[in-house]
Amino acid sequence: MADLTKEELDERVAILRHFRNLLEQQRTKFREYLVVLEKQQESITLENADALLAHTEMEQQVVRTISNLQKVIVPMQKMYNLSSGDAAPNQEIQNIQSDLENLQTKVLAQNEKNRELLKSHIVELRTRINTMQNTNPYRNAASVYAASAKNSGHMITVQA
Repeated sequence: MADLTKEELDERVAILRHFRNLLEQQRTKFREYLVVLEKQQESITLENADALLAHTEMEQQVVRTISNLQKVIVPMQKMYNLSSGDAAPNQEIQNIQSDLENLQTKVLAQNEKNRELLKSHIVELRTRINTMQNTNPYRNAASVYAASAKNSGHMITVQA
């Protein structure tokens, strides 16, 4: 490896610092995302629609942030790889990237778990609704108001 000038070395250090900072931000966001998904699971289990909606909105914000960070990280990683040349990869960067991969795997697993839980709750709710409709004693009865209007001799017309 050729000797580096002071400027080249400073540039590599700056790229390394910026790249590490971006990876740390992304790791923090993935951790946030995992917490949101875990709380979302609780909301699904408790059938708390308001909390579920709030967690879904938070989830969308975190996902947008992760996506925006990723748009910056990819080119930064290319710059980092080019600047490091044949030098051994920085262990701290490798650790952060490994941690990110583990967090991403956990996030995807929790996301799938929440989807399955939500699907089962939707099926259960549909079953309950159908049961309620089938056991409704007034299901086939005519409206009390329709009967009184017909019996009173008043004709009700609706104009559009």
